[in-house]
Amino acid sequence: MSKEYVQSGRSNQKQETRKKILKSAQYFIEKGEEFNLEDVANRSGISRATIYRYFPNVDVLSAEAGLDVSTLDPTELYARLKGKDLKEDILEVQNYYNTLATSHEGLFRKYISAILDQSTKTPERGARRKKTLKLLFEEQKMTPKEKEDLSNLLTVLMGIEPLIVAKDVCGLDNQESLRLLSWGLELLFDGFMHSRKG
Repeated sequence: MSKEYVQSGRSNQKQETRKKILKSAQYFIEKGEEFNLEDVANRSGISRATIYRYFPNVDVLSAEAGLDVSTLDPTELYARLKGKDLKEDILEVQNYYNTLATSHEGLFRKYISAILDQSTKTPERGARRKKTLKLLFEEQKMTPKEKEDLSNLLTVLMGIEPLIVAKDVCGLDNQESLRLLSWGLELLFDGFMHSRKG
């Protein structure tokens, strides 16, 4: 059995465990019931110790479970994009995640705050933005390193984190922030494509 296969299997198992925990928390959220990590453990059949590896406290879990309800899975989003121009697809992915961030800004800020307030290791997040971009780049004629670097770089211009910087540090409103981030992504992508020709 190859090391890559084992790593891929572990990663898939971790993602499935994470999804199961989120779904169990969403059950309580949808019913409007208060819950703790023990309740989620009982509902999901996953030990509380394992849940702590993914979510250090109920605040982080609650915030992410709430956001997860309204966010498309990367494969669903990718299926909506397939067949278009790569640059248009990337801009559409960015628009989806940035619009999601502006629409649920309060909940995203609460989530970030809950993560920053906890004293243990920062939990592994869902990384939907990067996964969606990796799906877009799968069929592209790029080296694995280019795909990885481009996925990481473009992810930086999507979601709540760049929106917070644009609004809180630069003093821009939502519309200006979205325009600036889109322009920045276009510049980076065009520069990348130009560098590959040279």
